[in-house]
Amino acid sequence: MSPRPTRRLAAALSALTLASLALSACATAAPDASATGSSDTDGADLGELTVQLSWIKNEEFAGEYFADTNGYFTEAGFSSVNLVAGPSTGIPELVGGTADVSISNAVAVGAAVANEGAPVKIIGTTLQKNPFTVLSLQEGGDIATADDLKGKKIGVQDSNLSLFNAFLAANDVDASELEIVPVQYDPAPLMNGEVDGFMAYLTNEAISVEQAGLATTNLPFADNGLPFVAETFTVTDETLESDREALKAFLVAEIKGWQDALADPDEGARLALEVYGLDLDLDPEKTLAGMLATNALIVTDETDSNGLFTISDNLQAETVTSLARAGIEIEAADLFDLSLLAEVYEENPDLLG
Repeated sequence: MSPRPTRRLAAALSALTLASLALSACATAAPDASATGSSDTDGADLGELTVQLSWIKNEEFAGEYFADTNGYFTEAGFSSVNLVAGPSTGIPELVGGTADVSISNAVAVGAAVANEGAPVKIIGTTLQKNPFTVLSLQEGGDIATADDLKGKKIGVQDSNLSLFNAFLAANDVDASELEIVPVQYDPAPLMNGEVDGFMAYLTNEAISVEQAGLATTNLPFADNGLPFVAETFTVTDETLESDREALKAFLVAEIKGWQDALADPDEGARLALEVYGLDLDLDPEKTLAGMLATNALIVTDETDSNGLFTISDNLQAETVTSLARAGIEIEAADLFDLSLLAEVYEENPDLLG
C-alpha cells in the first residue's frame, strides 16, 4: 500500500495557507449520497445532521462509526447522520452551510477566526494531544529531545514549515542550528538516510516506518512545548446559538461512540476496514495500530476526571500560546465554547464513567 500524505492538517498548518482558506469559495460539494448514517426515523425529532470529516473514512473516526452502528445517533433523535469524507479543514463547509459540524483542529479553526473572521467555535475535542512528531531512526538521528535537533537535517513539508518553526521557537532552538530539508509526505528520505528527522504523525508515518522493520524515536510536539487540540468538534456561532439541544444530543451520542471505540479498538479497526472504509483498501495491521495510537491521544488524566472531549482551562491556554507561536493571535474566548459539554455532563453524569 503506497504511503499516504500527512493528511488534512498539512494544508492547514501553514499560517499563510490558512490565511487564504477559501471561505469565500463556500460552494463546496454537497454531502455525497453514499455517506453512511442511521436510517431509523422512528421517534426522530432532530432531523438530519451532516458531519464533515477531516480525512478519509479510516480508523480515526471509529467513535463516529460506533455511534452510527450502535444506534446512538438514532437514540439522540436524529433521523440520519451523514459522515462526509474529507480531506478538509471543515471551515468552508460550515460557513457555506453544507455541514452542521466539522471535525477540524485548533490551528485551522484559529487561523480562520483570526485571519478571516470566520464565525465558528470549537465545542469539544477528540484528541487532547496533537499527533505531530519529529520522527527519527534509533540507528540514525535518534532525536529524543529538542536539543538533539541541533546539527541535524530535518525533513519538513512546505505546508508544515510554519508549525515546525513554532516548535523550534517553543524549545528555544534557532533554525540556523539545524538544516531544514524540503520533503513531501513519504518518509522514504528518512528511511534512506537522506535526513536525520522527519516531520510526521504519530498515527501515520511513525507506524509505517516501524512496520517496515526500523526502530524509531519520536519527539512529539504535544509533549515538547507545542500542545494544541486536534480532531475538534467545530460549529458556527449561529448553530451554537440556535441549535443547542441538537448539538448536545450529538455530543452525547459521540461520547458514547468514543467510549465504545476506546473499549474495543479491534472492533473500531474492523468497522473502518470492513464497513465505512471498505472501498479504501486499508491495511489491517496499520489500521489497528493507528486505532491504538489515536486512542492514546484521547485519554488523559483530565478526561478521566472531566469526561471525553472536554478542554481544560489550562489546555485552552496552552493551545492559544501554541497558535501564537505559529503567528495566529487569538483569545481563548474567541476560539472555544465549552458550555455545551458542561451541560451535557451535568445532565448526564453517567457519561463520566
